[in-house]
Amino acid sequence: MTDNPSRDITKNTDVNAEVAGHLAEVHRRIAAAAAEVERDPTAVTLIAVGKMQPLERVEAALTAGQRVFGENRVQEAQGKWPALKQRFPDVELHLIGPLQTNKTAAAVELFDAIQTVDRPKLARELAKEMAKQGKRPACFIQINTGEESQKAGVLPAEADAFIEQCRDDFGLPVVGLMCIPPAEDEPSLHFTMLAEIAKRHALPRLSMGMSGDYEIAVQLGATHVRVGTAIFGARDDS
Repeated sequence: MTDNPSRDITKNTDVNAEVAGHLAEVHRRIAAAAAEVERDPTAVTLIAVGKMQPLERVEAALTAGQRVFGENRVQEAQGKWPALKQRFPDVELHLIGPLQTNKTAAAVELFDAIQTVDRPKLARELAKEMAKQGKRPACFIQINTGEESQKAGVLPAEADAFIEQCRDDFGLPVVGLMCIPPAEDEPSLHFTMLAEIAKRHALPRLSMGMSGDYEIAVQLGATHVRVGTAIFGARDDS
């Protein structure tokens, strides 16, 4: 039991105001970036990334009206979102981190979109689980545009064949592509590559851009930007 309830109330009020202010600023920047290239800002979905964030900050974003969230880990999402979804049933939850095949059942059950489909074995397991559960979360193919060995994602040279395999052989509901550019590279080169691959396959959604480069992504056609630090502050990775 707290010794000073008023202190807790003040803290929560401060957190709510801080997160709401950050959300408003990110939306303002999205709108400005879209206006520069004559895009409709409402065509861009802001995904608030709650990885390793305190629950009070996630709740503050929900209180401020944010309804689309991204999580990197299935297990963390399982411990956080079922209860929150009961309170906020209109939440849309995206898996934006690597997915192990032994977590596909939980991922299909919990998430509305899975943005990290990147190999045939995973695609096959997702198709089986979707058939079993009668639930079809939207799928994004993750492209490793920087061809980095430490990152997940299908290589650009293999993207066309894999996209077709996911659609035709596995029957997955593929709606778009996702990428995470190398930190040291100019992100626009990777965003342009992703958009070109998506165009070849008439895929309407592009998940690209994070806290440091989402404005560039918006100008290059992003339909989803994944923003964590700019909304919640630095996370605790310990």
